[in-house]
Amino acid sequence: MEIFIVEDEELAVKKLQKTLQAIDPDLHVAGTADSIASAVEWLKGHTQPDLILMDIELADGQSFEIFNLIEVKSPVIFTTSYDEFALKAFKVNSVDYLLKPVQKDELENALSKFRSMKKVYADKKQEDPQFSTLVKELQQTLQHKEYRQRFLVKHLQKMVSIEVDRIAYFFSDDRLSFFKTADDKKYVVDYTIDEIENMLDPNQFFRINRAFLVSIKSIDQINDYFGNRLKLNLKPTIDKEALVSREKVTPFKEWMGK
Repeated sequence: MEIFIVEDEELAVKKLQKTLQAIDPDLHVAGTADSIASAVEWLKGHTQPDLILMDIELADGQSFEIFNLIEVKSPVIFTTSYDEFALKAFKVNSVDYLLKPVQKDELENALSKFRSMKKVYADKKQEDPQFSTLVKELQQTLQHKEYRQRFLVKHLQKMVSIEVDRIAYFFSDDRLSFFKTADDKKYVVDYTIDEIENMLDPNQFFRINRAFLVSIKSIDQINDYFGNRLKLNLKPTIDKEALVSREKVTPFKEWMGK
């Protein structure tokens, strides 16, 4: 089975590849893409794969845009951090999804399901219209997602509520997650950076690397950095380097230019 992976996190791609091989050595990853643009380019230049594993949230937008730019005839397993309620329609209508982090047994079950569907897709020679409708419905659902407005955190032996608008950036350090407010106050938050990323409005916050999630209001200066990366001067200042990873540079520039 030829599989195409659309995922913008390098570690997630490697984990999927490793898991696929553990499930069945005959599963072949025909290609990978880390953005909408690169996915469209790959699909235009290659025979459509038997199956696509596709993350919903990519650095340059939601992967649904791919379906607006090119005809996708392959069945798709979506991977996502969104909750089951938002994706219930996919389960009952036989278009599968997996919650991240993807577990081996869940991926194995999904692959088994798609093997049984393979002949149906092959016979139709075109995208299932029901699938197209489901994609549009899910896109609308996620576009209306309500983002986190505040965080409840501990401070001086009491709990305080901090509005998201006051937060300059989130960062991880020694397995803990923190955020700093615009007035340079630091708080511990009981979520991982991965979890926090999915709680926030992507128009206001950007994940520049594995450890940093910054508000657009916190960026004071952008500088070139070796290795085709960028270095940010943040306000308030921080004693850690805020580097935009190489694979995030292009989507970061697009985000800054919106």
